[in-house]
Amino acid sequence: MPISAVDAINPAFQHAKTQLLKPFRFGQWVRLAFVGFLAGELGSGGGCNSSWRIPSSHHPRDTGHIHTALAAAPFPHWNHPALGAGLIAFLVVCGLALLVIFIYIGSVMRFILFDSIIAKECHIRKGWDARRREGARLFVWHMLLMVTSIAGFVALIGIPVAGAWTLGWFTFPRDHVLGLILGGCVLLMLFLAFMFTLLLVHVLTKHFVVPQMALEQVSAMEGWRRLWRWIKAEKAGYAGYVGMKIVLAIGAGIVLGIVTVMAVLTLLLPLGGVGAIAVLGGMAAGMKWTFITIALAVLAGCLAFAAILFTASLISVPAVVFFPAYSIYFLASRYSPLAGLLWPQAAAPATPTTTPFEPPPLPPEPAPLG
Repeated sequence: MPISAVDAINPAFQHAKTQLLKPFRFGQWVRLAFVGFLAGELGSGGGCNSSWRIPSSHHPRDTGHIHTALAAAPFPHWNHPALGAGLIAFLVVCGLALLVIFIYIGSVMRFILFDSIIAKECHIRKGWDARRREGARLFVWHMLLMVTSIAGFVALIGIPVAGAWTLGWFTFPRDHVLGLILGGCVLLMLFLAFMFTLLLVHVLTKHFVVPQMALEQVSAMEGWRRLWRWIKAEKAGYAGYVGMKIVLAIGAGIVLGIVTVMAVLTLLLPLGGVGAIAVLGGMAAGMKWTFITIALAVLAGCLAFAAILFTASLISVPAVVFFPAYSIYFLASRYSPLAGLLWPQAAAPATPTTTPFEPPPLPPEPAPLG
């Protein structure tokens, strides 16, 4: 029988406890943190924002040394407009390329995470070799969803703004204050509804469509056709799952966010002390901000940020395991291929024959002669 969203909490919690603590293996935590980060499962673990500032000297005009260093060799034409435009275009192209690469990696990692929850073992290299085909299918789905989202945003925001511009509302805004306010409120509500719909599609895809793709090699579209039939047949059950998922995510985000902030502050104390000593020592030695020193400062900041991100990922591992397990146990009672993996039926033992062995009947005796 299908279990409710509340009933799926306890088995998911026990599953996460067994996988992470019985026994505790640091290597498994590191691999799960890596997979969870690339699969996009760190949203439930909270986050932290840090701002890195390079202390300046007492002279307010010392920042001009940075511009002087950048304008000097090896970039004598740094301030040229064409070079700046080309650099911006190059960075945009590189950013888009990295985005596409990470979407593909995250698509494969989603299946590796699913297999890790089922088997209670995380093997990245083996999973990558086994799940590249399914990951490619999910990658295509993500790209189509991204293109659809961009088109939806353009239509949702661009068409009303263009209409208001055509009507002259932006030319004389004081004459159309009421229309601008009401229109802005309507656009805000539509934007929030659109964002919620996209988030819901993303969550339901990774929780209920990915298992179908992993177990039956179906496409994401076919998985959604099946899921839509299941949702229409059991609206209350899936609505309860979404509501409970939001409540659990908020609770986990608060708890893990507090723990992450405490750990990051503990980590920042030694890192900040070493950085302050290095900067003050360099300034006392007469070092100035040049291209090399700026590059070293940026590298040190990137390393510190990587250490903070790694720490946050390790702290979020319980959420990385619990939430996929929660969706798996909820779906398994409604999806027999997944239930067969979680609760394999023991083979029925062969029933021994109780009928005693009887020898074949003796041949009839020959009739007497005469």
